[in-house]
Amino acid sequence: MERVNAEDWYSVRKFSDEIRLISELHITEFYRCNIWHIRGSRSDALIDSGMGVVSLREQVPLVTEKSLVAVASHTHFDHIGCHHEFEHRCVHAAEAELLAAPTRQNTLADPYVNDEIFTALPPLPYLSSTYAVKAAPASRILVDGDVIDLGNRQLEVIHTPGHSPGGIALWESATETLFSGDIVYDGPLIEDTYHANAEDYYASMKRLLDVPVTTVHGGHFESYGRERHRQIIREWLDTL
Repeated sequence: MERVNAEDWYSVRKFSDEIRLISELHITEFYRCNIWHIRGSRSDALIDSGMGVVSLREQVPLVTEKSLVAVASHTHFDHIGCHHEFEHRCVHAAEAELLAAPTRQNTLADPYVNDEIFTALPPLPYLSSTYAVKAAPASRILVDGDVIDLGNRQLEVIHTPGHSPGGIALWESATETLFSGDIVYDGPLIEDTYHANAEDYYASMKRLLDVPVTTVHGGHFESYGRERHRQIIREWLDTL
């Protein structure tokens, strides 16, 4: 498989003056994490940081323009790979130890990371057989109801265990925008990770069903609106 240059790894898509989607172009869609950059008047937020096979700070100047907090929606390999590049890092209390001491096993890099998840390989010296997330101890531990204050934007933490014990979504009530992480998105949901919990997943989905969203930006796949949000969750609940 061919390798691509570092400068060709990321793309940036503008949703508004304040929200941008950063994508790792050469990862297959199922494994490609949505990296959400949110501009605030005082500081910015980065929700998740991708696999970390190419430096975000070096290749996406957007993330170095002002003070930034890197938030982990959860600690699977495809979401926290570049967290070590940022000074300010947030994660839910239930997964703080994983962010501080990641392994191939506890981040799910083993068994999922192999050459087949790419459409083109990252530049050398990357090797799938030795890929591992770097440690990035949190500077702030989050719990349900906490607020990440960006100045003119307030992101409320909603604890959404199920996919993983420390999964979170971020809710901005002023704009009715939900950054949902991996608990719900418009694609195949993963309910069988080593630390998934079916009862927690059900409770999280029930809780999110009635959040009055206008827009949902998920951890994977395309964003969607209120009707689709309720449809996804209701169909999921109906299968149980």
